[in-house]
Amino acid sequence: MTIEAPLQIYRDQVRPEWIDYNGHMNVAYYVLAFDYVTDAFFDYLGLGHEYLKKANCSTFAVEMNVSYVREIHEGDPIAARTWLLANDAKRLHYYHELYHAEEGWLSAGCELMSLHIDMSIRRTAPFPNDIKAWLEEVTAAHAAIPAPERVGRRIAMPGR
Repeated sequence: MTIEAPLQIYRDQVRPEWIDYNGHMNVAYYVLAFDYVTDAFFDYLGLGHEYLKKANCSTFAVEMNVSYVREIHEGDPIAARTWLLANDAKRLHYYHELYHAEEGWLSAGCELMSLHIDMSIRRTAPFPNDIKAWLEEVTAAHAAIPAPERVGRRIAMPGR
């Protein structure tokens, strides 16, 4: 199976309820859209709702950094690109970009770290061997292309 790099597994349209009093998509709805992207990504990885029901394991996000690049408005078609940047026994480091689906410009980026959780004890647990092997394949495919420019950004005042 050929692994798409980056993954392009989510498309939507900016909904009226996502618009704030400034006339653009509200920050909270960017987070919601990125959560929808993460759901599609985890389904692709075999870590979605069916995995929870079968293995009684899930993932919890523990860190997120969203950067806003360009306004997006009601009715705009949106799509996402996703990179699996790294993984280890219990963690996933990944990055999403949300862009205008027709014009192609970047609207926002979102970098995340998630933990694999055994829901019976609500503690971190190693990924099963088959999932871990698949994560390694996807990570390797995504490492073969340049990482997005915004990966690893931190919040700081210029010159400080």
